[in-house]
Amino acid sequence: MSTLPEQIAEAGVVGAGGAGFPTHVKAGSTVDYFLVNGAECEPLLHKDFELMVHHAAEIVKGAALMKNQVGAKTGLICIKSKNQAAIEAVSSHLPGTGLAIFELGDFYPSGDEYEIVYAATGRLMPPGGIPLNVGCVVNNVETVLNIWKASQGDSVSEKFICVTGAVKNPGSFWVPVGTPFADLIRFCGGVTSEKYGIYVGGVMMGKLTFDTTEVVTKTTGGLIILPEDHKLVQRKNQPEKNWHQIGKSACDQCSYCTEFCPRYLLGYDVQPHKVMRSLGFTGQNNAMWNVYADLCCSCGLCTLYSCPEDLFPKEACDKGKRENKAAGIKMDQKKPVEVHPFKDGRRVPLKKLISRLGLTEFDVHTPYRDEKPAPKWVKILLRQHVGDAVSPAVTEGQPIKKNDILGRPEPGKLGSVIHSSVTGTIREVNPAYVIIENSETR
Repeated sequence: MSTLPEQIAEAGVVGAGGAGFPTHVKAGSTVDYFLVNGAECEPLLHKDFELMVHHAAEIVKGAALMKNQVGAKTGLICIKSKNQAAIEAVSSHLPGTGLAIFELGDFYPSGDEYEIVYAATGRLMPPGGIPLNVGCVVNNVETVLNIWKASQGDSVSEKFICVTGAVKNPGSFWVPVGTPFADLIRFCGGVTSEKYGIYVGGVMMGKLTFDTTEVVTKTTGGLIILPEDHKLVQRKNQPEKNWHQIGKSACDQCSYCTEFCPRYLLGYDVQPHKVMRSLGFTGQNNAMWNVYADLCCSCGLCTLYSCPEDLFPKEACDKGKRENKAAGIKMDQKKPVEVHPFKDGRRVPLKKLISRLGLTEFDVHTPYRDEKPAPKWVKILLRQHVGDAVSPAVTEGQPIKKNDILGRPEPGKLGSVIHSSVTGTIREVNPAYVIIENSETR
């Protein structure tokens, strides 16, 4: 009989709420704490809330399996206090599992791994570290649901997402992996603005696209549709050089970006205002300031909330991290990690952030829907995870069934098995993706 890590690997389970780290690797750990991240702090996205309300039993079962697998003495499901419906739904399934609820405040970014580990355990990760360094494993709500499904022999061929913003019928629902964004928008009744942009994964940490042929992956959390003239679309839809030229000329070193930085307030040497200085230098002088970007989590608060001049310190940090990596430079924080005495007083309430972003009119309920989109075709990427892309194991013209394997990682390499999300015919195969015509929509 297969072990749980083997079942998780075969099902292709990856972190559903972040970069897509293969979950079977975490399942091989031994830790003190197992934490389920149900914070969901990106503005407007409510899909994890809907999952906890409507799939509480499966989430608890998956969490209990993982807690036992990693040998954790303590298992906590972390949910914001405001989400009482989710807390009640999950709590009803906890007796006998060894799991408990840990309530979080409604601030951004309460779901950051460094933040949630400190809040739930009081432990501070070493600079640049991971939860495992302090005896913790953290999984997203949907990830533990997929762990339960894997234990029952089901693969990750569907993704639960939230579609909201300038659409007629916002909602949260399951979709086949590889579904084009255009199908999701149609499923939600279409847009309410003639011209629009699409934030994939959130306005704070996600990306902006205008391409409706892009597709859902295992890590897609949701789509936020915004009118093209919305300030968030206008700010994001600029050449990168504009961000840095503006910062180089206008930053007055007020340091608000640093003073509100969640990682800085936890005790890590992230100083976006110093990184902004790098925009005026090259070479060694540039690197001297870029080092203060290394521990940045790219939450976006500095750019979208803290800066009084509407500059782009987060983007400067992104640039600094890329340049550090290319130069082989890493932050070596000498000072101890100590929580700032003003940390709690500088938390940013989510409602206040939504207001500052000009998103209040779009802050609406995104109800759970049982029906699912039925795309005519799906485009399944062969790298939807941390690690190497898998090589396709199918050929053009081949019939395929939902959950059949399209490719698997090479032995000894970090990766994740990729499955078909529909039944149909393989129409295109290349090293990056497989396109499948869905026979169930003919």
